[in-house]
Amino acid sequence: MDVWPELPAAPQRIVSLVPSLTETVCDFGRRDGLVGRTDFCIFPADLHDVPTIGGTKNPDLDRILALRPDLILANHEENRPSDLEALSAAGIPVAISCPLTVAAGLAMLWRLAALLGVPAMSQRVDLIERAYEWQVRAAEDAQRRTVFCPIWRAPDGAGPADWFMTIDRRTYVHDMLRVLGLDNVFADRVRLYPLEADLGRAPAQDPGLRDTRYPRVTPAEITAADPEVVLLPTEPYAFAQTDVEALVAQFPGTSAARQRRVRIVDGTYLTWAGTRIARALSALPAILSEIGTTT
Repeated sequence: MDVWPELPAAPQRIVSLVPSLTETVCDFGRRDGLVGRTDFCIFPADLHDVPTIGGTKNPDLDRILALRPDLILANHEENRPSDLEALSAAGIPVAISCPLTVAAGLAMLWRLAALLGVPAMSQRVDLIERAYEWQVRAAEDAQRRTVFCPIWRAPDGAGPADWFMTIDRRTYVHDMLRVLGLDNVFADRVRLYPLEADLGRAPAQDPGLRDTRYPRVTPAEITAADPEVVLLPTEPYAFAQTDVEALVAQFPGTSAARQRRVRIVDGTYLTWAGTRIARALSALPAILSEIGTTT
């Protein structure tokens, strides 16, 4: 469940533990209040003077406390509950969100604009929302394509992969693909534990509280799914052009390989909920049009 603290006034000292929210704070005109960010907060490009506090999953809590923030921005998936609980126990308001759909990302923007005390940004959010609604309607009128979107591979490198990690329907990436008119071929494929079970080589164990939204799929499963499009994001795994050629060589019989509909895309467009939604809704349809998914 998202957490939105009540603040007596607009925050003046903000620490962001989420790269997409760091960018959003700046896009909302509150860069002056940003006093801390993670090592992975790289947008906008001029953040060199904003102190870093470690990674999203290993922040330096003492360094954060020393910055005397009156608001911390966090994410259920990217940040560890123990860190957020410790910061909250220290008396710092912590806003925690985790949009799993593009629509939820837009709702988050409305809440964040109010929390940061920038009501004028409501016009900006409204424009992003209009772009989203236009894209949804455009996708409804176009021919839908099936897509495979891996977010990791093993082993590392440009040769044939033993397995790929991908996403199911309960993820933000899946919904962004849906909005673009793409149907995730592994939407209903849950992750099994341990790895050998996920790859069909051993019985599955009770996952308990472990996340089952990111299955590891085998080459045989990908061949059987026969995606019409393959999108290789640049994060969290840094897929590169060499991976395009390797994937085409490994899966020559798939529709995506035969039609050369395998493309590297900026991973932030698929994974970052925030004002980057606007950039995603501008860039991704153009990429898909280039490879002929809308004809």
